[in-house]
Amino acid sequence: MKKRIWLTLLVLVVVVIVGSRSSAFFEQRSSPEMVESAPVATPQPQPELQEVKDELRISVDKLLAHIQQLNFQRYTKTERSRTRTYIINELRKSGWTPKLEKFSGGINVFAERRGTDNTGDAILVAAHYDTVAGSPGADDNASGVAVILEIARLFASHPTPRTLQLAFFDLEEAGLVGSKAFVTNTQRLEKLRGVIVMDMVGYACYTAGCQQYPPGLPVTPPSDKGDFLVAVGDIENLSLLKAFNHADTKNLPSVLTIPIPLKGLLTPDTLRSDHAPFWYQGIGAVLVTDTANLRTPHYHQPTDTPSNIEQAFFVGAAQIVVNAVNTLVNSQ
Repeated sequence: MKKRIWLTLLVLVVVVIVGSRSSAFFEQRSSPEMVESAPVATPQPQPELQEVKDELRISVDKLLAHIQQLNFQRYTKTERSRTRTYIINELRKSGWTPKLEKFSGGINVFAERRGTDNTGDAILVAAHYDTVAGSPGADDNASGVAVILEIARLFASHPTPRTLQLAFFDLEEAGLVGSKAFVTNTQRLEKLRGVIVMDMVGYACYTAGCQQYPPGLPVTPPSDKGDFLVAVGDIENLSLLKAFNHADTKNLPSVLTIPIPLKGLLTPDTLRSDHAPFWYQGIGAVLVTDTANLRTPHYHQPTDTPSNIEQAFFVGAAQIVVNAVNTLVNSQ
């Protein structure tokens, strides 16, 4: 009995110590800042890296053209409808059949290309298309939308074992409303083996000290400059983060991968984008970001315009995501 009591006390002490650490990547709303770093006893099998073929190279012109076409506030119903029209037309140009999925207050756009494997396992790539009032949201989040539209073009005629799904979420800025509605389709979730969510992937800064860090970061910061991409994933699905470890190659930005334990229970500041509802449903998901307010002064501002996108970084970040998607849709 004494042994059990001491063991229980030890566990409580560890939880208190771990819970006292802190982390934050977004400042959309105030909440306690905590980070836990925990070892993994039995990590899941990692996917084999697939060679990226020439036809899976990002088109710089097409990527930047999407940013320019989306250079307007996407906050009102009319503005968001205009955005959906653009997304739908671009998907159709690439041979996809998009569907509108309505929910209370908004509309998501969804499309999929079936894989060659009869099991029907799927990888979802997603981004929100709305903005806050007063901001044209070039980085937040036309950058994520543009990358998905490039993925749609590149993979349209590129067969893969796993099914590739694309989702454009509405009303993320209103409290992740679109992604929360998306995960209520439990039948779709049964085949979902991983999610990549992009939320701001187009801004970089190269001056020493321009990149800020939350206290208690469970990894060693790669630089005091904001020249790297961040991938935040749940620790129960390390295979998704592993795809990003292999995704950065020569001449592309480095990738800082951050595994989060307990699906963000002790790290509420890592739950502020559209990957979070998938974690709640037990689905592995990775948030890909340029760290938002920790780097860019244009976060949720009228100055979040195409002219403030760092083009070389944005193109490199897009290629990294394409490489990771290629790895995941070809893994068994």
